[in-house]
Amino acid sequence: MRAAALLLLALLPLRPLPGRAARPKLALPIRPDTEPLPPGGAAGPPEKSPALRFDTFEYFQDKEDDLDKPYNDRSYLSSEGLARDDARTEFVALLTSGPEPWHPTSSAVAKARFTLLRSSLLFSISYERLGRPSRVRFSDPEGNVLFEHPVQKSAAPEDGMLCGMWRTVSKANVQLLRGEQLRVSLITRAQPSGEVHGHILKHRALFAETFGAILTSLDPLHLGAGGMAMLTLSDTENNLHFILMARGLLEPGARESPRVPLRVRILHQGQTLREVHANITVEDPDFAEVLNDLSAQELQWLVQGQLRIMAETEGRHARRLAGTITTRRSCDTIQSVLCGADALLPTKTGAVGSAKLALHENGTLEYQVQVVGTASEVVGITLETKPRRKSKRNILFDMTPSYKDGLAWGAWQSPSARDAHMLLQNELFLNVATKDWEEGELRGQIISLPYSGLLARYTEMPVALAGQLVSPAVHSGAGGHAWLSLDEHCHLHYEISVAGLGRPSDGTVSAHIHGVAELGEMGTRPHQHKRLLKGFYSTEAQGVVKDLDADLLQHLAQGTAFLQVSTKAHPNGEMRGRVHIPNQCHSGGTRLAPGESLGQAELSESTKTRDLEQLKKDPNSCFFEGQHRAHGTRWAPDYDKKCSICSCQKRTVICDPILCQPLNCTHQVHPEELCCPICEEKKSEQEELKLERARDSSEGCYFDGDKTWRGSGTRWHPVVPPFGLIKCAICTCKGTTGEVHCEKVQCPRLTCANPVRASPSDCCKQCPAPEKSVPELADSMQADAPRACRFGRRWYLNNESWHPSVPPFGEMKCILCWCVSGETHCQRQECPPSACASPATRDNPCCAKCRALDAPSDAREKVHDAKVESRSH
Repeated sequence: MRAAALLLLALLPLRPLPGRAARPKLALPIRPDTEPLPPGGAAGPPEKSPALRFDTFEYFQDKEDDLDKPYNDRSYLSSEGLARDDARTEFVALLTSGPEPWHPTSSAVAKARFTLLRSSLLFSISYERLGRPSRVRFSDPEGNVLFEHPVQKSAAPEDGMLCGMWRTVSKANVQLLRGEQLRVSLITRAQPSGEVHGHILKHRALFAETFGAILTSLDPLHLGAGGMAMLTLSDTENNLHFILMARGLLEPGARESPRVPLRVRILHQGQTLREVHANITVEDPDFAEVLNDLSAQELQWLVQGQLRIMAETEGRHARRLAGTITTRRSCDTIQSVLCGADALLPTKTGAVGSAKLALHENGTLEYQVQVVGTASEVVGITLETKPRRKSKRNILFDMTPSYKDGLAWGAWQSPSARDAHMLLQNELFLNVATKDWEEGELRGQIISLPYSGLLARYTEMPVALAGQLVSPAVHSGAGGHAWLSLDEHCHLHYEISVAGLGRPSDGTVSAHIHGVAELGEMGTRPHQHKRLLKGFYSTEAQGVVKDLDADLLQHLAQGTAFLQVSTKAHPNGEMRGRVHIPNQCHSGGTRLAPGESLGQAELSESTKTRDLEQLKKDPNSCFFEGQHRAHGTRWAPDYDKKCSICSCQKRTVICDPILCQPLNCTHQVHPEELCCPICEEKKSEQEELKLERARDSSEGCYFDGDKTWRGSGTRWHPVVPPFGLIKCAICTCKGTTGEVHCEKVQCPRLTCANPVRASPSDCCKQCPAPEKSVPELADSMQADAPRACRFGRRWYLNNESWHPSVPPFGEMKCILCWCVSGETHCQRQECPPSACASPATRDNPCCAKCRALDAPSDAREKVHDAKVESRSH
C-alpha cells in the first residue's frame, strides 16, 4: 500500500450517537377545541390557535427495556441523530403554478425534499399532473437563475419522480437557502419559464415524516392550487400526526372573512374514517393535527396506500384538495452492511452481508441480501428490531426460505404501518445466523443512503467487501459494499460504505475511521496494475476516476479486478471484493472507430433512412464529404482519419488537427494506428511515484479536455475536443484546491479599420501587414501594363504564385495559384498513376496513396468562389 493517497478526501468524522436517547417526534397534541368528530358531526369549527406552530415538537422517551448487557451495545444511527447532524440539514418546498409573480397556468403540484449535505444540495421531487420536467431551476428572490439541473430520464427510481444534486453550493447561496430565500421551479416544454414554483423552507417535521401525500384540486379548472401532507406515527401509540401545507385554498382577492372554516377528512374508498374541523387564515393557511388510536384496519390501509386525505374550505369560494397517502417517497437508497462487529455477540470471521431494499407505495418491501465468507452454514436471515427484553430478539420477518447460494431475494407482502415507519426511521436491523453463531454471525442496521447521482444503485447489487476475500484472508469484524460503474466517457464512478471499523469504547468525536481504497487486478501479481481511489473518514467514500489505464479497464471488463479497503490495523487490506464491469473502453476514454461518429450507435436500415430524411430537413445540419451530419456530431474526416477531427456546428463544419500534448514519461512509443505518441506501459517505480504525486489534488489539477495532469500554478491554452486547441482561453491550475480556472483571453485594442486573423486558429485579430505601395500597384494597373490579381484580402502581382489559405483549413500546400493578367488560376498538384511507383512520389504528402483530390469539397468550392471573385477585379 502506497503512503500517498490520490484524490484524498476527508469526510465527516463518525460522531457517536446515544443508543437510547430521547427521540423527538412530531407530536402535535389535539387541542380541546378541535376534537375529531365522527362522520356527520355537526360541531362548529373552532378558531385556529395563532400560538400553535405547525413545526412544534414534543419529546417522547422510548418506552423499552434496557438492552441485555451481554449483547453488543454499539451505538446506531437514528433519524433524530441525522437531523441534528451539523453537516446535514433538511428542507422542503411545495410547488404550484401560483401565486404571484406568476399567474396560475396549470393544476400541477410537486413536493420537493432537499438535503444539504456538507456543500451539496440533494433533492427528491415528486409531482402530479405534470409532464416530465426538462430542468430544475434554482433562483434568488430577484429571479436571477443560480443553478439549473438537467433532468435525465433514468435518474429516478420510479415514475413521477426526479432526483438530482447541486454540487458545491457557494456560501452565499447556502446563506440564501438557510434564510429561506431560494425558489425552485420545474421547467417543462409547455412552460419554459417554469410550470410550478415554490419557496424552499426549513422544516423540523421532515426527519420524522414516514408517510406523505400530494394534494391536487378536484376541480381541474382551479389552477394554481395544491398541497402536501407530511405524516408520522407516534413512538408507542397508534396516533397519526400530520401537517398539511396548502396553496390556493384561499384567494387573497376573494374578500373572504379573516377566518375560513376548514374540514380535513381521511377517507377509504370514498367513506370518511376521520374528520377534523378548524379555522384557517390567508396569512396562516397551514394546518397540523393528531388522529388518535387508529385501528389495526386503518393502519393496514395506511401502509398499503389505500387512504386518501381531503382538505376543503366552506363558503362562497369553496375549494377542495385531495391526495393519496403513501409511504415516504425518496431518491435515497435503503441499504445495509452486515458485519461481525455489529453482531449482538461480536464476531471476527471476515464474513460480510450486503443488502438493498425497496419499500413500494402499496406497502410491499422488496429485499436482496447477499452473504459472503461465513464460518459455517447460514441457518437464518431475519429482519428485526432492537432487542427489547433480556436475551430476546424481536423478529419481524424471516427471509431464510428465500435464501439460496449466498443470496436471499424476495418480497415481504404484509409489513405493518409500524414496520414501515421504523424502517424509514432507521430503526430496523438484518441478522444472519449460522450453525456456529446461532444468535448471529453478522448484523447490520438498515439505513437510507442519501442520493449521490450513481444510477447503478437502482439497477445493481453492490460489490460485497469481505476480509475472507483478501489474500491471505483477514479475520476482521468489519465489512463493506460498493457500487461502481463506467459512464459513456469511460470514467469510473464509485461509492463505498463500510461498517464495523469503529471501536465502541470510543465515546468521543475522535472515533474516526482512517483508510484508503484502491482498485487493482486479481491474480498472481495483484499489484502490477492498481489505482488508489481515495482516502476516507467516516463510513463512506465516493468519487470519480477519469484516467484509468487500458490494462485496468480490460481487467474490469474481464472480471479480474478487485476493490480493496485498507486500514491502519491492516495496511495490506482489511476487506476486498471482485469487480466486473463489461466495457469496450480504452485508456482514459472512448476511442473513435474509423467512419463512426461519437455517440452514434448501430442503427437499422429503416432507422438510418428515416434519420437521413430528418437530417436533410434540419436547418442546423451539415453536408460534408458527401454525407449529412447532425448538429453537434463529430467524426474523423475521410481526408485524414488519423490526425484530424471534424464537428458540425449549426451548418458549419469545423475541422482541426489533433494536437499531441507533452507526455509525462521518458519512454515514448508511436503506434502506427495512432496520431500521437504514448507512454510505454512499463514505468519505473520513481516515475510511477512521481505520477501519483502529480495526480494528488494538492499538487496539481486534472483537465478533462486533454486528459492530462498539470502542476500547481501552470497556465496553458486548453484543448477541447472536437475543437482542438482553444487559443481564446487561458487555464490556470489552482493547486490548493485542485480546481482548473479558465478565462477568456483579453485581446488588445486595435487602431486599424479592418483587422484580420493571421491564422484561422488565432484568437485575437491583428492589423494586416502594409499592402504593396500605392505607386507600385498603380504602375502595375496602368492600361498598358499587366493587371494584378486580388485573392481574398491580398493583391498579387502579375506572374506571382502562392498557396491559397482557406479557413478553417489553413494553407492548402497541395494547391498552387498564380496571377495572369488580372486573373487568378489555381490547380492541384497532379500525381499520375505511373508516378505511384516512385518512392519520392509516394512520400509526397500531396500524393498519399495516389488518391484523388484529398482536399474537402467545401474547400474546393471556396477556392472556386475566390477565383470568380478575383476575376471581378
